[in-house]
Amino acid sequence: MSQDRTYRKPAPRGRFGGQRPGRRADAAEFQPGTTSEDAVVLYGWHPVCEAIENPARPLRRLLATENAARRLAERFGTPRIEPQIVRPNDIDRLLTPDAVHQGLWLEAGPLPGPRLDAVPVDALLIVLDQVTDPHNVGAIVRSAAAFGASAIVTTARHSPAATGVLAKAASGGLEHVPFITVRNLGDALEQLGSQGVLRIGLDSDGPSEIGSVPLKRPLALVLGAEGKGLRQRTRETCDVVARLDMPGAIRSLNVSNAAAIALYALTRRG
Repeated sequence: MSQDRTYRKPAPRGRFGGQRPGRRADAAEFQPGTTSEDAVVLYGWHPVCEAIENPARPLRRLLATENAARRLAERFGTPRIEPQIVRPNDIDRLLTPDAVHQGLWLEAGPLPGPRLDAVPVDALLIVLDQVTDPHNVGAIVRSAAAFGASAIVTTARHSPAATGVLAKAASGGLEHVPFITVRNLGDALEQLGSQGVLRIGLDSDGPSEIGSVPLKRPLALVLGAEGKGLRQRTRETCDVVARLDMPGAIRSLNVSNAAAIALYALTRRG
């Protein structure tokens, strides 16, 4: 990880909590540095601001353009971490060409996740069965935060890391919905069943319409990957497999869209 000595030239005094808006790095001096193996990279206005506001999120290194630093000053005064002032193309070098960073790049530490055996009695869980696309998972996280989900259950393998593209798609949702990472999803679903969790699998060919399923809490909505859907053991471990009835010619939706509609259908009924 780069050290402060990389940023030698101070910025002019400005309005950042009554101090300089951060350490300035000339283009010739800027060094991207390295990130640790457990680093969570967040970029963009909403993901970075939500992380700064979350006291449980460890903050390690913040890069900001001068304009972004001024916006942070207007919102936070003096934030929990001092930004290092860089040019926009310095952040571009750290990301893929299509990434929209809005002048902010943050290296943070991972958030602690709750234990599977500590599910509250009123929990609403989302269980992901090999949903691997980070854009889809990020969109699901965003919907989960909007509908007050308690946690997202996923596996260590066959799932994207909660960083980068996923974090950007989640638009700050990572700070509000923790992940529970398990080794074997089938075993985890069986454990949830033993804890009294109602497990509802979502499938376009499910025998029950989701609005007709008797509900109780704690509740887990189980989602399968696009194309493959729910795997056999996952399906067999669910208490009920439900569908979303749609009047149009297309009967299936992108998994993140289906998740949002299903969460609405479930939460509006309690």
